[in-house]
Amino acid sequence: MELNFIQVILVMLIAFLAGMEGILDQFHFHQPVIACTLIGLVTGNLIPCLILGGTLQMIALGWANIGAAVAPDAALASIASAIILVLGDQGKAGISSAIAIAVPLAVAGLLLTIIVRTLATGIVHIMDAAAKEGNFRKIEMWQWIAIAMQGLRIAIPAGLILAIGAGPVKDMLTAMPAWLTDGLAIGGGMVVAVGYAMVINMMATKEVWPFFAIGFVLATISQITLIGLGAIGLALALIYLALSKQGNSGNGNGGGGGNTGDPVGDIIDNY
Repeated sequence: MELNFIQVILVMLIAFLAGMEGILDQFHFHQPVIACTLIGLVTGNLIPCLILGGTLQMIALGWANIGAAVAPDAALASIASAIILVLGDQGKAGISSAIAIAVPLAVAGLLLTIIVRTLATGIVHIMDAAAKEGNFRKIEMWQWIAIAMQGLRIAIPAGLILAIGAGPVKDMLTAMPAWLTDGLAIGGGMVVAVGYAMVINMMATKEVWPFFAIGFVLATISQITLIGLGAIGLALALIYLALSKQGNSGNGNGGGGGNTGDPVGDIIDNY
């Protein structure tokens, strides 16, 4: 698929916004489901890109910056894989290949993130010097430069992919043998499961496992609608909050053992 000039400009703008939002985190343009959907909207491939974004979102659920560890770049993975999907012009058939391409792109984006943040360290020192001088205009200028660097971190790779054109991308995807595309589809599905497992691993405590089990079982009941599941989830959340207040009250009155950091856990232990 060939993109016209307006579409190229819009795609570059979305890529730039996604890069900035990776730091600002205000409108979530860097989230896969939003970034891919916007790419699909401006290129006329809404449904395939929406499916791609939803799948990548499940993968990215387990990606988080913890301590000094920087998570893979979901923004670059989303933008680049969506562009490749659009240029390949394979529709839904190219989603599996785009998902498989997204994972190494996310790792490559991690390297770009580290480079940009290293450069930003020098900008911080410049802003510190400007603060000592009381030059607020200079501080603001360098702040915008640092944010623009984050946008260019995604926009430049996106522009390079667009510059290659639809032909080479389509030839590359079409030339992939069936065993490879099937393997990529299976691998993409496994990566989704791994991403969700990482979320569970971070959230898992003995107190919340019962809620997870209840939700998992209820989700298998086809008669319950999404609204019903949402209402049940809200009720469970309110129950958890009520038990949390009881746990805080009990600890304040000197009941039971020490505070473990989980009010529900304290109630269970005291009981």
